[in-house]
Amino acid sequence: MTLSTTTRTRSAAAAVGAVALLPLLAACGGGTPADEGSGASSTVTLVTHDSFAVSDEVLAAFEKESGLTVEQVAPGDAGTLVNQLVLTKDAPLGDVVFGVDNTYASRAVDAGVFEEYQPADLAPEVAAYAPADLAGTLTPVDVGDVCMNLDDGWFDEHGVTPPTTLEDLAKPEYQDLTVVTNPATSSPGLAFLLATIGAFGTDGWEAYWADLRDNGVKVAESWEDAYYVDFSGAGEGGQRPIALSYATSPAFTVSDDGTSSTTSAMLDTCFRQVEYAGVLAGAENPDGAKQLVDFLTSPEFQADVPGQMYMYPADPDVELPADWQQFAPLADEPFDVAPADVAAHRDEWIEQWTATVVG
Repeated sequence: MTLSTTTRTRSAAAAVGAVALLPLLAACGGGTPADEGSGASSTVTLVTHDSFAVSDEVLAAFEKESGLTVEQVAPGDAGTLVNQLVLTKDAPLGDVVFGVDNTYASRAVDAGVFEEYQPADLAPEVAAYAPADLAGTLTPVDVGDVCMNLDDGWFDEHGVTPPTTLEDLAKPEYQDLTVVTNPATSSPGLAFLLATIGAFGTDGWEAYWADLRDNGVKVAESWEDAYYVDFSGAGEGGQRPIALSYATSPAFTVSDDGTSSTTSAMLDTCFRQVEYAGVLAGAENPDGAKQLVDFLTSPEFQADVPGQMYMYPADPDVELPADWQQFAPLADEPFDVAPADVAAHRDEWIEQWTATVVG
């Protein structure tokens, strides 16, 4: 089955040239190629969120080298993905998962969703993105900053000074201009909730969200809805010039000559997101799953990540698109919440957020 590109990827491809493909894959390690005569399954099922994408050529090279056929199941956004993984852990949806991130990972690990596995040759810089409480079950694949994005053209046209801080978003001049995503259903939404907890503390974040609510913040159920339906900067008819997205999103909206972008990220509002891959407990093809996890950390796949998913590859040695330094930089000081606190209070904070913002 050929993996389909997402709305995010289609927009990225229209705005910025894809990263040049590297030579065809060398062996990815982790097990041996599937052999029809050996009784090993030749199919491996990858469970992902809706925004997963890989170049056809890169995937085809892996399938040829490994002898595996990759099939995809995509139940929804990352929040929905984790919910489904937990609910189906006794009858897993596939063999391997990509897209569980650091805001939801401990929930899935604690529920026993994953087998213990990481590639043997994982670089220390990459392994550092996986906290010890993940118990060796998840492998970092990509990194990105969840931040508020601005439609710069809208602010120029209306003569309004753009906001720069979290506090600005609650000011009267930005009433009814902002859209975020629901942290109960969206991993960017949860990441942004954690950014506000990191910024205002456990004693102050609810008051901040009450101010946003009173200032007309809109809540979308998914990143796709917030960016492509509500955000005026996406070119899809949206009406809100401030939207929750990623620090890399302005690379979607670069001009044809590559000298400017019509959107920008508020780099003082960010939370750093890490996306992982892992072998599912009870997988029908655990050997194929390990090979696929190895593939997701290979230089070939890592080099494909920026152009396909507009995230930073976890491997710091991978060359990035030339325009990312200007249009898609990571935040210097993203807000942070300790992983242990996220694990202990995630559900409580989501319930408090829901009571405060949605009612």
